Amino acid sequence: MEELVTNSKRHIEITVDDLPLHCPMPSMMLWNAHPRVYMPIQKTGEALCPYCGTKYLLIGGPVDTGH
Repeated sequence: MEELVTNSKRHIEITVDDLPLHCPMPSMMLWNAHPRVYMPIQKTGEALCPYCGTKYLLIGGPVDTGH
């Protein structure tokens, strides 16, 4: 069962299955959501949403895309 996450949560860990990363995430409540924004996280393993300030951490760190 997927847990709903309030948009006030400021640190979220994601996996490669969650890529491409966008905020708000599907599990976030929509009543207080901002416009969807896609964020590159593969190279550094972390990203910060420019709208709400949520910090995303990629479990396992950066992903080698082969490019």
